[in-house]
Amino acid sequence: MRTPAIEEIVAQLQEKYNRPTSGIHLVRLGESAQFCTNPAYVQPVRDVLDLKRGAPLSQAALEVLAVIAYNQPVTKAFVEQVRGVDCSGVIASLLQKNLLEERGRLELPGRPLLYGTTDTFLRCFQLSSLEELPPPPSSEEEDAPSSEA
Repeated sequence: MRTPAIEEIVAQLQEKYNRPTSGIHLVRLGESAQFCTNPAYVQPVRDVLDLKRGAPLSQAALEVLAVIAYNQPVTKAFVEQVRGVDCSGVIASLLQKNLLEERGRLELPGRPLLYGTTDTFLRCFQLSSLEELPPPPSSEEEDAPSSEA
């Protein structure tokens, strides 16, 4: 938990480093903060380090991430019930990419694993906390007929 003194120091550091001409920025990730490359200089840094951008996430991976981000911590069975298909491979891939993490076990028979998102997830989607996620569509919006003619 951050104290007012820590908040003030983080704010001062952000003011110092988060300038358009600075090579680094200080970003907040929930209760933590991290220095990262200024977004304006990401491509030149990648070119110098010869880093390739990771493959884009599949539609299935984005759906699994959304289900988990909005409902975490959740079991694989919950995600599969929401999506209606097996999610084992997608969850394994997202764990490997460090976008998901194991958050313990549910106190039910078989003690299924619980999953949640990581700080890497926040960083990749440029969020400082899960509260910045857009609200999920309401069921009325999903069921409403299209007004297009």
